[in-house]
Amino acid sequence: SRSAAVGGAAVMKAAGTVRRKVLEIASHMLEAAAGDLEINAGVISIAGSPDRYVTMADVGRAAYLRPADLPDGMDPGLEAIEVFDPPQMAWPYGINVAVVEVDRETGEVTFLDYVYVHDTGTQLNPLIVEGQIHGGIAQGIGMALYEELSYDEDAQPRVGTFLDYLLPTALEIPRPRVDHLVTPSPIIPGGMKGVGEAGAIGSPAAVTAAIEDALRPFGATITRLPVTPQAILELISSAERTGTSTLVPEAAR
Repeated sequence: SRSAAVGGAAVMKAAGTVRRKVLEIASHMLEAAAGDLEINAGVISIAGSPDRYVTMADVGRAAYLRPADLPDGMDPGLEAIEVFDPPQMAWPYGINVAVVEVDRETGEVTFLDYVYVHDTGTQLNPLIVEGQIHGGIAQGIGMALYEELSYDEDAQPRVGTFLDYLLPTALEIPRPRVDHLVTPSPIIPGGMKGVGEAGAIGSPAAVTAAIEDALRPFGATITRLPVTPQAILELISSAERTGTSTLVPEAAR
């Protein structure tokens, strides 16, 4: 989450510093004001006079190989070190909506739909953003339905390898419908926000709330994760024993 918002902002600051130096060198070489220059496709020219220009290669050679061509007092090289310490957090916002079906006979949970809408601010790489969200949703479903570290009466772990530790596969993960809002952060250069944990934080709650809603006729309240088929059957059984359940169809939704 902090890679783009904090690291990316530092990179942008450093790139801006290098860009200003490039323009200063080009300004000296062209004998023009830096504010009158424009950079396009590796060419630095005077606005309105495209025939007067130098290339980025020309500037690079001056910066590294011909320091005599640099403005007085300027150090050779095109390098910059910048630090960005955000004054406050750049919070992203998002919502998870899970639609599930619960089989009252087996306790199995089936996803009918999953929708996720997120505001990540400026997206530097939309494909990576999409992958982060899909992966986070998968992790959240694992937390909600499968993943558990349990111990026996002698405090020995029942789960020792991934043969015993359940993880959702592509067969268990729904194909989420993802949409994006883009509201650039006003406190981060470039307007980026975090996205790394976005899908994972809200999805367990959304899935659990959907299951609890499906079990509403039983008056069930889910208080722990994961919500395994055994846990669902115990909730239904408890409701039937105490007489708190109402008339329920073959599959609760």
